[in-house]
Amino acid sequence: MKKNLIWLLTGVMAVTFSILLYFQIMYLENMVQMREEQFSEGVMRSLNATAEFLERRETQYFLEQDVNIIESSVYDDYNSPTGDSSLKYSVENADGSVTNYTLSSEVDNSRKDTSLPFPAPTQNVGDRYGSLQEVIRSQYLYQKGLLSEVILSVLRDSGSRPLLERADSTAVRNCLQTELANNGVTLPFAFAVYNSRNTQIYSVGEYNDKSKDTYTIPLFANTNASYILSVEFPTKNTFIFSSVRFIIPTLALTLMLIVIFVYTLVMVLKQKKISEIKTDFVNNMTHELKTPISTISLAGQMLSDPSVTKSPSTIAHLSEVITDESKRLRFQVEKVLHMSVFENEGATLNFTSVNANSIISGVVNTFKLKVERQGGSLSMDLNAAHSDVVVDEMQFTNVLFNLLDNALKYMRDDTEPRLSIATRDLSGKRLEIQIADNGIGIKKDDLKRIFEKFYRVPTGNLHNVKGFGLGLAYVKKMITAFHGQITVESEPGVGSTFIIVLPLEA
Repeated sequence: MKKNLIWLLTGVMAVTFSILLYFQIMYLENMVQMREEQFSEGVMRSLNATAEFLERRETQYFLEQDVNIIESSVYDDYNSPTGDSSLKYSVENADGSVTNYTLSSEVDNSRKDTSLPFPAPTQNVGDRYGSLQEVIRSQYLYQKGLLSEVILSVLRDSGSRPLLERADSTAVRNCLQTELANNGVTLPFAFAVYNSRNTQIYSVGEYNDKSKDTYTIPLFANTNASYILSVEFPTKNTFIFSSVRFIIPTLALTLMLIVIFVYTLVMVLKQKKISEIKTDFVNNMTHELKTPISTISLAGQMLSDPSVTKSPSTIAHLSEVITDESKRLRFQVEKVLHMSVFENEGATLNFTSVNANSIISGVVNTFKLKVERQGGSLSMDLNAAHSDVVVDEMQFTNVLFNLLDNALKYMRDDTEPRLSIATRDLSGKRLEIQIADNGIGIKKDDLKRIFEKFYRVPTGNLHNVKGFGLGLAYVKKMITAFHGQITVESEPGVGSTFIIVLPLEA
């Protein structure tokens, strides 16, 4: 798949997931807002009903008080010495005139001091109807005057009543609980009552006076002593979010899909990069193997020539060429085999106790000739007093050869190779091995990747550096298998130092 197509699909999927996630978040916010509005509407209806209940209760109280006073007055009139059992009252008309009325159990009624008898059975139908209308009108005006007196009493005397008599906590709690249940709100609540100066008079439940999430309504707002009822729901937020919890799984699934998409994208790009590296590896390996094979083939053809076989010196030369190229071919094949060891996590290593200084001394003696052929030098400084480690001897030897071969390979053309290998003791029963060179060095960005499989450090104008990018990956793999660590310090144009730390034999 082409890289441009990958990025195009990535862009489309990213936009799609972003829009999907945006709509889900907006839907969740709208649902929460709608639930809050429904909850607030139900609470406010309940508070209004509670306030109306308390006002009706107040009116009922004063109505009963006035009725008791009137009944007491009538009872006194009935038992008065004059025997007058009538009830006198006056009503102010719209034009300002006053009409006096008297209701009595006697036959007489008076209006404007004029006797108004109840209809007698001997009266005709018309007269009796007119008399009944007059009596009903008189009674209506009496009731109206009575209600006016009650309203005046409420306006005049309600402010002097203590709040606990007007709105005691038990009545308010019971009314609130009933009205909230009727509106579908069954959450636990707490409330408090404040006066007009915002001073708390009493509270019920665990009311938090510092909370900003409260619902308030005025009590007795039309009187000269008003109060404020404030209600709080401690578990409101939990209730709101629990009512929309069915959206949370879909949001979590969307986020999971985004994570999976990002992970898949990273893996696709990584696999594409590995594929490109493997393609380069195959091409490079083909070139590396082709050269010695061609040389051996050419030497074999020359040996089949009768004229060549007559010259012993020529045969010896061709034999030497075939041997050298065979070694070169075997060396390249061994590098490829290192890859199989690297890939096989279950590869068997033959761990034995060896003296690292002795192994290093043998490697240096063998590799020194190769360095000297290029006009360089290889020194060693084995200062470690304790160098017995538990490793696979063959693999440990290959690790040292790989590091020295890399150091010689990445040299500058204008500088003689100067390689060194040293050992020293570390605290905690550890051995440190340093392999240093004065080569081209490694850039800081490349230092993080030099131990990756197939990765090769760019060498700029240095074209004689060949390889598969497996050497340092193999070294890292083996040192880790030996329970050790390997790090590198390098400066471009100065050189590099590879540092191996291995645990000593217990």
